[in-house]
Amino acid sequence: MEGYRIKKYYDFIVIGSGSAGGVLASRLTEDSDTTVLVLEAGGEDRSIMIHMPAAFSYPLANDRFNWAYHTEPEPYMDNRQVYCPRGRVIGGSSSINGMVYIRGNAKDYDGWQQSGAEGWAYRNVLPYFKKAETRLKGGDDYRGDSGPLKVTTGACEIPLFNAFIEAGKQAGYPFTADMNGYQQEGLGPMDMTTYRGERWSVAKAYLRPALSRSNLELSLKTLVTRIRIENNKAVGVECVRNGNVENIDAGEVIVSGGAINSPQVLNLSGVGDGNKLKDFGIDVKADLPGVGQNLQDHLEVYIQHSCTQAISIYPATKPLTKLKIGLQWLLTRQGWGASNQFESGGFIRSRAGVEYPDLQYHFLPIAVNYDGSSPAGGHGFQAHTGPMRPTSRGSVELKSTNPRDAPKILFNYAATEDDRRVMRDGIRLTREIFAQSAFDDLRGPELAPGSRAENDEDLDAFVRAKGESAYHPSCTCKMGHDNQSVVDSEARVHGIENLRVVDASIMPNIVNGNLNAPVIMMAEKLADTIRGRGLLPPLDVPVYEPADWQTRQR
Repeated sequence: MEGYRIKKYYDFIVIGSGSAGGVLASRLTEDSDTTVLVLEAGGEDRSIMIHMPAAFSYPLANDRFNWAYHTEPEPYMDNRQVYCPRGRVIGGSSSINGMVYIRGNAKDYDGWQQSGAEGWAYRNVLPYFKKAETRLKGGDDYRGDSGPLKVTTGACEIPLFNAFIEAGKQAGYPFTADMNGYQQEGLGPMDMTTYRGERWSVAKAYLRPALSRSNLELSLKTLVTRIRIENNKAVGVECVRNGNVENIDAGEVIVSGGAINSPQVLNLSGVGDGNKLKDFGIDVKADLPGVGQNLQDHLEVYIQHSCTQAISIYPATKPLTKLKIGLQWLLTRQGWGASNQFESGGFIRSRAGVEYPDLQYHFLPIAVNYDGSSPAGGHGFQAHTGPMRPTSRGSVELKSTNPRDAPKILFNYAATEDDRRVMRDGIRLTREIFAQSAFDDLRGPELAPGSRAENDEDLDAFVRAKGESAYHPSCTCKMGHDNQSVVDSEARVHGIENLRVVDASIMPNIVNGNLNAPVIMMAEKLADTIRGRGLLPPLDVPVYEPADWQTRQR
């Protein structure tokens, strides 16, 4: 699949083949007279561990398909260096992620519009969520039924999934049949980007089908070292391919490297904080101090219990059972291997006066540590939870001018008292859900944080010691027009012609949920903009809002 036909000029060069880059490559080459070259630093996705949904922890855990970054010591997390995986493979992070399909809340996008990202309100983005998607349960006013991205709803056949949903109802939270539709708030079944038991990455959904077109080329194991900018105009890229430095020209360059790599390549190209670039001896092409700033992510913790009945997926940690699961999946694409095991979850508000959910749940029918070991030594279950709209802000900055060196990443997790308070609320509200009668015949001792962790100080210490990234870095090249913005509402870099950024980095603020679905939507919408096509007509649909949110938490 490597681009041996590579030539010296393309209408578009797309840097990165991930959730944004793969979509752009597919949509732009629908115009047969448009030539596109995609440059991907990684290689092929030839691994059962990528394509079997239940095995997603393996490509996440090493650097074969993954940049495998770590942060600088996080000052509010016991100075731990927190793991930050990023896809380095065809399909990018959509080939190594947990496959959870969550769009975010309608009010997230209305907030983008209000912050200066014109044309990004919910009514504007909903048509593109629908365009991208085929929901296997069927489409409706909110969901698509004919898009490239296949979306499966969790069957919740393992009893623990439904116990979590039922316990939520017993605790007073609403049931939501579709947290990507009318009502995000509540607990219910979750969607995943799988199809017929396989991961449905952007590589499968968009990029591979498009590679049959003569006007699309893909060059793997190709590292972009800088964007070439002349007279305030992007004219191409410099890259390393097969050990050789090459210059390739383009009518337009689109950076889709993600929230970590996109600011890095912009900085290396002379786009960023002028004073900092000068310190590295980099010629400043555009003084944009917001490049790499405003870094946001979701921090999460696991609330874990042992389970008194043998109904969890704990046996999957045993070598013989792993072999059986793998064989069943290889032969039938069914069984435990065909699911990411995040089949139920939901969104709740942490307290009265919060307008829309600020806590997310992923429920898992096993108790596992971050390294995959089992603290229960047997059957268990857990809920992942954390704040959806953190107020802490971090940064991505250069460590050196060597493009092979990882950048300096600092999230500043839990830097604000507001973030710490929402996390404490999340832990206590989760304990309340697990205390409901739906778990009475299933609930063993609490494994984490543990029954001794009760007061604010104990819970804060638990978060500092055990909190981890939910792998949603974003917002480092944000859309807008203030002095920290990097691109306008059409993803054009301020002050540089023929240069755009399209990926999670241009989000003004992080959304309520996982990021793969929103990034695909953004690329779909911006593809129409780049092609000069009219945008899809806005869709005005009702959206759930609790009437008493100002006075009641549920």
